[in-house]
This record gives sequence, structure tokens and C-alpha cells, in this order.
Amino acid sequence: MKFSIQHARDGEFHADGLRQYFEYRDLGIREATNGHAVMHVIRAREGTQATGEWHCHDVGLQLVYVLRGWARFEYEGVGEVLMEAGTCVHQPPGIRHRELAHSEDLELIEIVTPADFTTQTVAAPGAATS
Repeated sequence: MKFSIQHARDGEFHADGLRQYFEYRDLGIREATNGHAVMHVIRAREGTQATGEWHCHDVGLQLVYVLRGWARFEYEGVGEVLMEAGTCVHQPPGIRHRELAHSEDLELIEIVTPADFTTQTVAAPGAATS
């Protein structure tokens, strides 16, 4: 592992992350930890909204901290959750969830281990499977 520092003035957001309705600014943690973790700032992309698709992540740890704005999520076994500036959420590994909506000014930090994790689209909780 190595030292890393990232300044907002030098950071760039890119629309090439997991969700088309977000932009991501990498904070250099993947490289600093040799892939042990990833950390990025995520913000809403102008003119886009959440798709509401149920999914889960194969992770060891996933933390979300809202910097500004709000987002409404739904979690299996929990229900709907409104996340606002100052909200911190630990999403347990494999929990089914979906984003329902977010404000235009949403900005949050996400920390995930490992840096390279998989995401699967899943059926809604309680949905019949064939």
C-alpha cells in the first residue's frame, strides 16, 4: 500500500461508472491499496434519473456517505430509506436494493471492498421465480 492524496481542484468526473445516471470521480484508493478498496465521489448526472432496477453487489464492505442533496433507496428487509446530507449507510454484502430517485444536486462518497466487485440484477424481494 502507498500514500495517496487527491484534491477536488484536480479531480475530474467521468460518466463511465456502474450507473448511467451518475458521474464518478476516482479518489485514487484502488491504486493506493493495490485493489483492496475503491473510493469515489458520485454525483447525479444532469438530465438523468434512477432506473429503479433491483440489484446486489458481491462485496466485503460497502459504505455510502451523502455530502449534499438526497437519494431514496429501497432495501430488502428494510423498506424505503431517505438518505440526506450527513447520512451514512452500510449496505451489507449481497443485500438486494434499488435506487428510486435522487435530487439533481446529489453528491456522495462510496467506499467498497474489494475494488473490483461484481453487480447482479436480481428479482424484487418476494417476487415469484420460475
